[in-house]
Amino acid sequence: MDDPQLFKQYDPEGMLDRIHQMPELCQQAWQMAMKFDLPQSYSEVNKVVILGMGGSAIGGDLVNSLAVSEARLPILVHCDYGLPALVDNKTLVIASSYSGMTEETLSSFEQALETGSKKLVITTGGKLKSIAEERNVPVFSFDYEAQPRAALAFSFLPVLCFLQRLGFLSDKSADVAETVRVLQELSQKINEGVPTYQNSAKQLAKRLYGHLSVIYGAGILSEVAHRWKTQFNENSKAWAFYEVFPELNHNAVVGYQFPSELASKIVVVLLRSTYLPKRIQLRYQVTCQLLERAKVGYQIVDGEGGNPLSQMMSLVLFGDYVSYYLAMLYRIDPSPVKAIDYLKEQLGEEG
Repeated sequence: MDDPQLFKQYDPEGMLDRIHQMPELCQQAWQMAMKFDLPQSYSEVNKVVILGMGGSAIGGDLVNSLAVSEARLPILVHCDYGLPALVDNKTLVIASSYSGMTEETLSSFEQALETGSKKLVITTGGKLKSIAEERNVPVFSFDYEAQPRAALAFSFLPVLCFLQRLGFLSDKSADVAETVRVLQELSQKINEGVPTYQNSAKQLAKRLYGHLSVIYGAGILSEVAHRWKTQFNENSKAWAFYEVFPELNHNAVVGYQFPSELASKIVVVLLRSTYLPKRIQLRYQVTCQLLERAKVGYQIVDGEGGNPLSQMMSLVLFGDYVSYYLAMLYRIDPSPVKAIDYLKEQLGEEG
């Protein structure tokens, strides 16, 4: 992983460049969202439903986990066809699709058009943008060529910004500014130019190589753990799973025993933040003891920065780097998702 030729050989589409751009993309997405012409009548809702799949949905998931402790209204992320029955004229429906061609999201959005809900679209174009413009639905449009999962900044920060501007969340501008700085500093410590013996992301990738990764998170890091899982799936082409505290302490910890031969092939990564409650942090400690007893390897990775957003996003960026380095260890191009492409072909999807 310290050989520059390796990255050139196995990353012809430049996924590494996209990971490098995360700090700047966060800043850009926030600034664009602050300038976006957002109807103030959208503040007259009592719930938010975010429509999306995969890399476009995870932004809504992150917003929900960050906002749950202060938002004055429920936020539901809908990853499916159709539309939840609770959608009415007091609902803000946000349809998020990078390509604008996601089959499930289009299905949901078309049903939302038949309701009295407030509607908003986040996309680069495609059918979703065309339909929205035809029906005079506001479109937050961005131009960024990448795999949808690499455009996380545009599915996450605009939604966070819109909820702030509508009065549902406190001002996050200072937190975003600090987050950008933290991400820039973190990238300098774990990018490909930093040798393995000094690079904690490369070291973790080496530990996960040839093993099944299980990611644990809690609270604001629950969906960050989800992000790690999906990045290992899509970038590293590897099996991975995630679990969430405190629920995992009521079931998962009992399952460490069998099959016993798997213990040496599993590594649990525990994502941790200083903003987690003390009782949850204690659960981390006891769970690590249980993993040791079961002879299952584990590693704790802590968030960085002085606010919940920076700790969330620093762990997102760290996980993106780890998934990339793991792809290099497997000698696989991180960009293509051939299994998903095959699935879409069989279903006759346009994109």
